[in-house]
Amino acid sequence: MKAVWRGLPLFCAALMLAGCDLAVAAAPGAPSTAKVPLINITDLYHPPQDPGDNFDLIAAYALPEVDLRAVILDVTDGFRKPVADVPGMHPDPDGPRDPGFIPVTQLNFIFNRSVPCAVGPFTQMRSPEDKMLDVPAFQQQGVELILRVLRESTEPVEVVSFGSARPMAVAFNREPELVARKLRRLHLCAGSTEPGFVEWNVQLDPRAFVRLLRSKLPIALYPCATRDGPFAYSPHNCYWRLPDLRFVERMHPALKAYLAFAFGRLPRADFLRAVESEAPAVWMPEQLARPHNVWETAVWLNVANRKLVRRADGSHRMVPVVEVRSDDTVLPNELRPCRVEVEDPGEVRFKLTPEPSNILIYDRGDPRQNEAALRDALSAWYVSIRP
Repeated sequence: MKAVWRGLPLFCAALMLAGCDLAVAAAPGAPSTAKVPLINITDLYHPPQDPGDNFDLIAAYALPEVDLRAVILDVTDGFRKPVADVPGMHPDPDGPRDPGFIPVTQLNFIFNRSVPCAVGPFTQMRSPEDKMLDVPAFQQQGVELILRVLRESTEPVEVVSFGSARPMAVAFNREPELVARKLRRLHLCAGSTEPGFVEWNVQLDPRAFVRLLRSKLPIALYPCATRDGPFAYSPHNCYWRLPDLRFVERMHPALKAYLAFAFGRLPRADFLRAVESEAPAVWMPEQLARPHNVWETAVWLNVANRKLVRRADGSHRMVPVVEVRSDDTVLPNELRPCRVEVEDPGEVRFKLTPEPSNILIYDRGDPRQNEAALRDALSAWYVSIRP
């Protein structure tokens, strides 16, 4: 969800990724040393529309449980203009901006990786069944990369979606049997917990959101908002708030420089040398003192099969299942079966069910307890990353 800034996403793990050719992780809840094959769909721009997206992408590279196979840049053409003109959405006067190839390249450089990256269609689907075969060839590459990764993988692949649902919906429309066979689960971070508010990611392409929720695909739904908007709290939406970003000062120098490049909108052509340099001090006091809105942490916890725990000393951490201690209290971060009805504008009604369902919905229990725990655990993880 974006509301000018979607803010700081997610969390990152402590260790560098090792290889990237292992099998998919075991069933949720079961310990596993295998990596999860993953496609990351993100509305990451450069310069950023929301620097939180730059934070978010670190998780995909740094989590040792994740085998990042591709980054798909979800772009809406109106946001590429000096002042955005997307109907019904924030005018975003801080453009122009383009797809975030530069931050992806920077993280490939920092983590010594070669993760492929491509862009999806810039315009909305004309119908839920639209294959978008007539968009320019450059904008076809993201959908083609999704299908190629699925086709070539020997194991089912997880997909996370933090922008519009368009790239995944178009991929499904083009090759429904392939997607149904090779998709382990789509983690869809979008929507509201009930009708009354059409959330940002849904507004980006309502037909794409509707197409996926009416399919039979395995989907984990993480609503970003409630009927009261994107900054409200409920057990089933994933929003929480960080009071500041001062922990960034203690992060690895290359990652701190990467974030300074994004937050500071640095006008440097040598964007790789920029992450080898010391982060400029001028950006830190103002940027790091700001509170930040977060939506995506729950997705990464579930993709990596990690647990949010309160330790006996009162601290909170995000740990692999095998590292949960006997005196830890495991806090809720569940995916529960539900039945979903979705209206054409993208408004959702869901009802929990004891029966199996292809759609699961996020449940964090007490949202304020969840927020307090994540404020502690998130900063600890980011500071621990060593590329």
